[in-house]
Amino acid sequence: MFQSDQHKPHISGQFNNELGTLKNDILAMGGLVESQLSLALNALLEKNTEKALQVIKRDNEVNALELKIDQECARILARRQPAASDLRLVLAVIKINMDLERVGDEAAKIARQAKVIVENSLLDSQFVNLRLMGKQIIDTLRLALDALARSDAQLALEIVAGDSSIDAVYAQAMEVVVKTMRADESIIPVMLNELWALKALERIGDHASNIGEHVIYMVSGHDVRHRSSAEISNQLESP
Repeated sequence: MFQSDQHKPHISGQFNNELGTLKNDILAMGGLVESQLSLALNALLEKNTEKALQVIKRDNEVNALELKIDQECARILARRQPAASDLRLVLAVIKINMDLERVGDEAAKIARQAKVIVENSLLDSQFVNLRLMGKQIIDTLRLALDALARSDAQLALEIVAGDSSIDAVYAQAMEVVVKTMRADESIIPVMLNELWALKALERIGDHASNIGEHVIYMVSGHDVRHRSSAEISNQLESP
């Protein structure tokens, strides 16, 4: 559950319970999509069809939990009409829920690439760049979820500031993939699957950065979308 002094027990015990359930469910959603991403990457790197199928089948669980959280948020907004920090919490959860569902979609895409590679015996690449970027993205998503769980705006800022680093790694990896395809046309089919998986990871990095921005809004009330990390830092430091 979130560890924040900003969300103190509400006068209404029932409302406080509803907020607690909402917090627990969004963290469960985060844990589920993180697990999906890790399993999808393992499926691709290990060329494991069974793991790929597990990810694809569990995508329905991600979608169902997304709907459940959306419904909880809608009920709270309609029945409780929250204000101040409670309202920011609900609004942030709505946006984070959307980003997490999209992370789940990208994980399923990676799993489908793994399935295609195995089924077509495209086993020539060791996916060196994919391994490196995959680890970075998983670590970034985990930190974003930690920032959410702890209501930690400073940690969330680190996630937002690190998005440019992910973009740089992605650009370098894509350059290597393109050079490899130009040098050896026979490996183009498998490298195309790696290219699509890299793109999925880059998008997940964007969603992790979005989660960081939503956490900052939830904690501080500042809408920091489309702002540089330096501008965000100045906002957080201002009274």
